[in-house]
Amino acid sequence: MIDNELQMLIEKTSIDVFNKPFIHEARFNGRLRTTGGRYMLVDHSIEINPLILKVHGIEELIGVIKHELCHYHLHIEGRGYRHRDADFRKLLKQTSSPRFCQPLSTGNEKLKVTHIYQCISCEQKYNRKRRMDVRKYKCGKCAGKIMYCPDGK
Repeated sequence: MIDNELQMLIEKTSIDVFNKPFIHEARFNGRLRTTGGRYMLVDHSIEINPLILKVHGIEELIGVIKHELCHYHLHIEGRGYRHRDADFRKLLKQTSSPRFCQPLSTGNEKLKVTHIYQCISCEQKYNRKRRMDVRKYKCGKCAGKIMYCPDGK
C-alpha cells in the first residue's frame, strides 16, 4: 500500500464510520517506532506506522485509522480530543475504535552484540554494541593488546 491508497482508505473510513469527510493529508511514516499512528495538531494530518499493515494486517490498520480519526474529528470540532477526555473515550466506544494498537514487538528484545574483541595475551573476551578503536584501549585484566574478532571466535 502506498500513501495515495492510504489517503483513500482514510477518506472512505471517515465517511463510512463518522459520516464526516477527512480533508487533510494522510501518509505513512516509517520513523514511528512505538506507536501505530499519530494525529498532527498543527496541520491536521495523520501519520500511520507502515509496520501495522505488515505485522498485523488490514483489520488492525483500519482500527488505528479509526482511532486517529477520533482525534481528528474531535479536534476539528473543538471538543476533547486527548486520550483522557470523556468526549474521546465516548467516540471510541461509538465507533468501535481500539484505545491502543497491538504491540509491534515483544518489548523485551535486547540489542544483539555485534562486535567482539579479545585480548591477545590472556584471551579475555569483550562484547560491545559499538565498534571501538583497539589502539586506544588495553585489556582490563592484564593490560595486553586487544584485537577485533570479526567472526566472534
